[in-house]
Amino acid sequence: MVKLALAIIIAAAFAITPAFAESTIEIQASQEKINALDSILVTGKITGVTEYKPVKLFVTDPNGFLVFAPEAEIGDGGEFSKLINPPIPSFNVGVYTVTATHEDTLERASTSFVVVAQDLPRNDIQIPVEEPKEEQIAVAPKGGILLSANATNGSDTIKVFGNTSVWGTDLTLIVKSPAGNLVSIDQVTPGIGGAFETEIKTGGPLWKEDGFYTITANQGAGEVLKQSIQVQIEDGVVVPEFGTIAAMILAVSIVSIIVLSAKSKLSIIPRY
Repeated sequence: MVKLALAIIIAAAFAITPAFAESTIEIQASQEKINALDSILVTGKITGVTEYKPVKLFVTDPNGFLVFAPEAEIGDGGEFSKLINPPIPSFNVGVYTVTATHEDTLERASTSFVVVAQDLPRNDIQIPVEEPKEEQIAVAPKGGILLSANATNGSDTIKVFGNTSVWGTDLTLIVKSPAGNLVSIDQVTPGIGGAFETEIKTGGPLWKEDGFYTITANQGAGEVLKQSIQVQIEDGVVVPEFGTIAAMILAVSIVSIIVLSAKSKLSIIPRY
């Protein structure tokens, strides 16, 4: 009699508990092929999840690099959409993959689109103008863990995010200085879809070295679920990759001014 009552209770619990298998997710791209400077609309539908939580999208380029990780709000009927604009200066030629996930379900769906070469006169090229807020300062290659970092130039905050193929285990994030000294260590719990995100604060005595700091995400004991990226820090704040180029241009400009000034002084020396 006791066994029968226990069986009834278990059956009732399964009857009222939603299962991941009941969730569905679909995604598709509006076009199969686009030019390198075109934008593309991605649409989809999801069911069996909490609708106020957004769908998370992961866009990888032909080399497997994570280039975008936007979110899409869920509308009526579980439908969602996201316009994906080309990165600066353009998409690379090849196949891009867009994967949709949600933290309430184990299900995920992917779609792809092909970027083809576009030959245009230089004065016809239209590059979308978008006010930059954050620069992508590092991206780790495709593997068990996709790892990226974004930050504003001169900021003391680094946003670290990505996706892992195993979401039942915490990730350990370790930051080391250019000299190899331990700067910080933290743990991040990935969502059901494998997505994770955290922020790292720079500044203080542990960030006094100038150079490239290494951020390593490790999950489990194996080397497969391990990925590292580097972030340049100067005076305790972030310096995106374009900072070096700008400094070189400034240095060349200063040298040119000094040379021109020297020539001007020589030209006005009186002759006797």
